[in-house]
Amino acid sequence: MALLESVTTCLSPAVHYVICELGFEKTETYDINNIVSESGEVCWQAITDHVCYLESDQIVDYMKSIRSLGPVCESVNLHFKSMTKKQFVAQYALWFQWTNYTELFLEVFDVLQYAQPTEIALGLMKLTSCLERALGDVYLLIGKDCPFLLRDLLISEELAVIFGQTVMNVLRVFIGSPYGLNLRNVLWHGFASPQEIPCTDCHQIKMINISYILSEIVGEQLNRSWAYLLCNLLIPLISSQRFLNLNHETLSLAEELVKLSSFVLKMMLPFWLAALTAFRQGRYADSTILLLPQLEAGLRLLFTATNKCPNRLLTAEVSFSVMSMLAKHLSNEDINQLPLVLEEPAMASILKEFLWDFLNHQEGPRVRDHLSHGEIDLKTFPREVANQIVAFAVILLCRFSDEDEIAFKEHVVIKPLMNCASCYCSRFHPISRVKKQVLECMKSIHLWSELPVVPEEQIRAVKGFEGNAEASAFVLKTSEILSQLHQCVPQSCYSSDEPVNSDQIDRLLTELCDMRICTLYSPRSVLEILVVFRKIITQCHQVSGQVIASLELRYNQWINKMLRSRQRQNYLRMLNSIKFLSPVLRLILVMVTLELVNIHLVDKKNAFDYQQYLKFLKSVLQYTENLVTYTNPEKNKWDETMELTNKALTKIKSFSDKKLMLMQLAT
Repeated sequence: MALLESVTTCLSPAVHYVICELGFEKTETYDINNIVSESGEVCWQAITDHVCYLESDQIVDYMKSIRSLGPVCESVNLHFKSMTKKQFVAQYALWFQWTNYTELFLEVFDVLQYAQPTEIALGLMKLTSCLERALGDVYLLIGKDCPFLLRDLLISEELAVIFGQTVMNVLRVFIGSPYGLNLRNVLWHGFASPQEIPCTDCHQIKMINISYILSEIVGEQLNRSWAYLLCNLLIPLISSQRFLNLNHETLSLAEELVKLSSFVLKMMLPFWLAALTAFRQGRYADSTILLLPQLEAGLRLLFTATNKCPNRLLTAEVSFSVMSMLAKHLSNEDINQLPLVLEEPAMASILKEFLWDFLNHQEGPRVRDHLSHGEIDLKTFPREVANQIVAFAVILLCRFSDEDEIAFKEHVVIKPLMNCASCYCSRFHPISRVKKQVLECMKSIHLWSELPVVPEEQIRAVKGFEGNAEASAFVLKTSEILSQLHQCVPQSCYSSDEPVNSDQIDRLLTELCDMRICTLYSPRSVLEILVVFRKIITQCHQVSGQVIASLELRYNQWINKMLRSRQRQNYLRMLNSIKFLSPVLRLILVMVTLELVNIHLVDKKNAFDYQQYLKFLKSVLQYTENLVTYTNPEKNKWDETMELTNKALTKIKSFSDKKLMLMQLAT
């Protein structure tokens, strides 16, 4: 496939002009003493006077403001560069405490002394995310639910009251509006190259200056006492190992691949090399921050080439997400050609499942979201997560190498990585989460049989208690339904024997959950059913947990003779009830898991059949919700569970009969 040639920038002409030229057109300088006093106080008017507005109203004129603020920022730039680290810390460190990350600003000060383009870009990305998190904390501290996006924070009336409207306008000029410099989005989405970063050298100082300015206002408005109360709820990443650990040899080969791969835009090469270097040095957050935008840039290159829309590569005003690049259809309903360029269906699946897992699924790590919004502690960023991102990048580099791809794939270092990747399946798609819930609930129910219970002879000795024959009838009915459902088990499933005991049922559930189910392009009807499945399993698990707690408590009380007569009767009714509750809950797990295996048939149902199916599932959900209520230790309505179960089994039997009949007609 011929990829786009001779690409020298990913910034559109308008954005390139705004970032690289507009702020440098005015060359006059300002006396720093008119901007910052010797004691470190900021002269507000010296800054806000340079924010320009359209003549018709008070809407910010972004172009004029950037041009006017350029010399002011350059003066601050020169002032900071003239300071030693010791002077900077003494005069300004205290003012950054409101961000809860003072050391980041001190780190960026060091970077500026060397002016390495990739490090400047990295510093800008980290500073913008830190500022966003700090502004969000202010919003939370005044008792408001924090908006998820920086642009929403910067138009909030509440923050305008605290910081002042003119200061908020300064922020919008630099980072909060697509009509301004928009530095955050340009960098985090992989549009700016290292060649363009030196032009934004003084913009980095702007970030520091803005933080300093805001700290003064926070101190004045909130007396700075709240700054020490900040405790960001940093989102912990889910860091289970899926790819092999990367070693020195793998990273060395990756550095070769970067220079050969058509997945890498040549002007972005320094970012890739810096990301690999950061990983070697144990700076895992830095490595990931540098690499994620480049993965997006590489995918955007493939997307624009295969769908013949080169203009989308040079668009920074209106960005389109990685997820939209992986969508089945384009915005005009044409088929997206990107999956086809991957040639191998397995590679297309791996690509999309991995990216959806790590970037998009709500229960996944959503690495870029949390990093770019300042919700992750960079100092403790897990190596495992960075390892997976880098490993995935190596696979893409290999796939789109200009050299002999087969030779690279068979390389002694790369081949195990490719084999590992070929086995990747989504962990955070709702389908995968249902599987996880089923197995966890299964293990919880299995614990029932391991708990101590009162010996049978002691039960028979209790006057006035008689076992209920209905329990045995329910167990028999459950077995009959399970026998029917077993006929619906896919032939590819290993368990061919009909499950007749709990261990065999558990084995069947495990094998069903091991089956690969397509998670890509799930329509709304499928997602709606998955929500109901998850609710059902959640309720079953809660019932199991309550039963376990009650069994343990009541047994200990029985042994220690702490139960009154009525409590002993209730305990025995519970023992009688769990004889049928255990197989019934397992039956529900089997039914849900079988439906999960065939989940994509849901989209083929007509409107009436779909509504009837949904109605049945919601009736099962209602049953499990009622079970949660009746098995609650404070309720202990064990006799009532029998009536509930009788009605539920009747509905499940009817559903099973119909399912079996349709299957027989189909054959």
